[in-house]
Amino acid sequence: ISTPLLMASKGDDLFPAGTENYIHIRIQQRNGRKTLTIVQGIADDYGKKKLVKAFKKKFACNGTVTEHPERGEVIQLQGDQCNNICHFLLETGLAKDDQLKLKNLTVYIM
Repeated sequence: ISTPLLMASKGDDLFPAGTENYIHIRIQQRNGRKTLTIVQGIADDYGKKKLVKAFKKKFACNGTVTEHPERGEVIQLQGDQCNNICHFLLETGLAKDDQLKLKNLTVYIM
């Protein structure tokens, strides 16, 4: 059985960017009350550095794009920006509601 959606690749118009993967948003606990927000899974079609620049300006936090050994390129933002990221991605149309996966990590980094 071959439907157009199954035969579509990432660059085709039939398969919109970002719909094949989930966008994982994680909160990582640092020392004390400090936290990091990690965003993984944004399609390569979108410039991650431009997204970080928009996040930093809109949420008044610092952030960067880093290469994670297991997860690939991820966006790291200071503080708990989970709700802000979700609203931003949904408002701009970069993600749908069923694509967002929220996770809470309690890893202490000293």
